[in-house]
Amino acid sequence: MSTLTKRVLIAASLVGTLAAVPASCAHHAAVSSRQTPPPAAPSLPPAEPTPPPISPAPASVAAAAAAKPVLPARLSDAEFWELSQRMSEPNGNFRSDNLLSNEVWLQYVIPDLLTYNRPGRVYMGVGPEQNFTYIAALKPAMVFIVDVRRGNLDLHLMYKALFDLSANRVEFLSRLFSRKAPAGLKKDASVQEIFAAFAGVQPDEALFEQNFKDIVADLKEKHHFPLLEDDVPGIRYVYEYFGRDGPDLTYWASGGYGGRGYRNTPTYGDLAVATDGNGVFRGYLASEENWNVLKTLETRNLLVPVVGNFAGPKALRAVGAWLKQRHAVVSAFYLSNVEQYLNMDGIWMDFCRNSLELPIDDSSQFIRSYRGRGGFGGGGNLNQGLSPMAADLKQCSGAATR
Repeated sequence: MSTLTKRVLIAASLVGTLAAVPASCAHHAAVSSRQTPPPAAPSLPPAEPTPPPISPAPASVAAAAAAKPVLPARLSDAEFWELSQRMSEPNGNFRSDNLLSNEVWLQYVIPDLLTYNRPGRVYMGVGPEQNFTYIAALKPAMVFIVDVRRGNLDLHLMYKALFDLSANRVEFLSRLFSRKAPAGLKKDASVQEIFAAFAGVQPDEALFEQNFKDIVADLKEKHHFPLLEDDVPGIRYVYEYFGRDGPDLTYWASGGYGGRGYRNTPTYGDLAVATDGNGVFRGYLASEENWNVLKTLETRNLLVPVVGNFAGPKALRAVGAWLKQRHAVVSAFYLSNVEQYLNMDGIWMDFCRNSLELPIDDSSQFIRSYRGRGGFGGGGNLNQGLSPMAADLKQCSGAATR
């Protein structure tokens, strides 16, 4: 059953309304188990079809996959930093800080996505924490997060340090939100219990300051990363919003288009307790097992943030070249709705040609966010859909490369 069909089937039993939000690199509407997913089909791109049988990989990719994989089991601190910085382009701009996803139904594609997944592959994505949920589901061997803003790299460095410093989800959230861990909360508690307990805890300024010092020390003294001049202020900037708003943090917490608190978007807690539409909690905080997928990757320096425009001259091509040298294959590439902006700027074909440099096969999937029709408040919301990368990239496979 396709993800779109699932949404239609459960729509009658769900209630709740939210205003539509403008598109962004990581847009969503509010999330809740009481919400009604939009029943109508989207315009462009279309919703994902029911997954067909996976066809054999092209001979060149199949041969590469048959070669001995050489993806690293871990990167040294120096290798991690060199790779991230060498692949990066100059800092770019976007109309919001994008501290938190607002894609309500981001988990809905996961059941179908898992039918395409293969072990030992690479996940790519853009934006903040919604990537963690896809990563927890796919369990890739390595991750590259490519975003036009260095602020997103700073955000992921903050997360990296917090995963380093924390032994479990409760300790992680205590540090993330600068709130003391609720008494009696066990590490194997359900995600609903954890966020219900944190909801009544007030922010702690002294804890915030100590946590921030620990984050910087982890990055500079433990890992010896030669952070750029603006990185420490950039990390503090994003961390302050987590400390101030805690589980109530939203996409528009730091302002941006429309100002702080623009319309009605989900909180960190809302997204954490969301499901895949079938009642399965697949968020990265849903279980210790899911959270540890991320902790393992971060501890081994295998989640690499890169600054880059999808249509830029360097980042995606550099990732592709590095992966091809190691006979790796990209399993999934989460795009959010970045293509909307690439089309607006007339540079989508540059992105397409860049993506041709990524090692893929017929099971590799784009995860897209797109506008639905109808939906909450009568406006268009962002939904997620899957699309085979190889088929989509045929649009530019015959075009001249730069």
